[in-house]
Amino acid sequence: MSIRQLFRMGMVTVALLGALPAAATTQLRVDLSQLSRDSDAVIHGVVRRVESRWSGDGRRIVTDVEVEVKEPLKGQPGGTVLVTQPGGQVGDIGQVVHGLASFKTGEEVVIFLRKRGTQAFRLSGQAQGKYQVVREEAGKPAMAVPEPSEALLLDPVTRQPSTVVEKPRTLAELKAAIRAALTEPAP
Repeated sequence: MSIRQLFRMGMVTVALLGALPAAATTQLRVDLSQLSRDSDAVIHGVVRRVESRWSGDGRRIVTDVEVEVKEPLKGQPGGTVLVTQPGGQVGDIGQVVHGLASFKTGEEVVIFLRKRGTQAFRLSGQAQGKYQVVREEAGKPAMAVPEPSEALLLDPVTRQPSTVVEKPRTLAELKAAIRAALTEPAP
């Protein structure tokens, strides 16, 4: 091959790579029915505490999110749940893990949880497992807004980038969809 041909092949490769979506995290898209069925617990609650700390081995940072349960939608999680996920900031040192949900104190949420040990949970489907409840004005229904994610979501069947995106819905519609998913037979 000539240098010119190698250069052209290199340019075509660069152009093709540039056309691919860039994402730090790739994960399978999970629909609401599967998320509901696969979770150990689903709750509607309020974030009471968000605190980052060093992991037990001192090698990484994790963030604990304590959520007061307003209504259990699946399981019996108790009055509060502790969600632990990688990443966070301790002092001047921070670790970022793309594709995870973010939380803030006082935030109202619906979260889908997987057990992690005897007391702690993690989010099912990473950021896909969190909806923020937004209450705008009196008389209007509360909205459940899916957590935006930087992750590239792949269709679980084709493994191609997914174009399906969860849309905001009323809190009542979200709860009804979760309950319906829990009563339908598993595929």
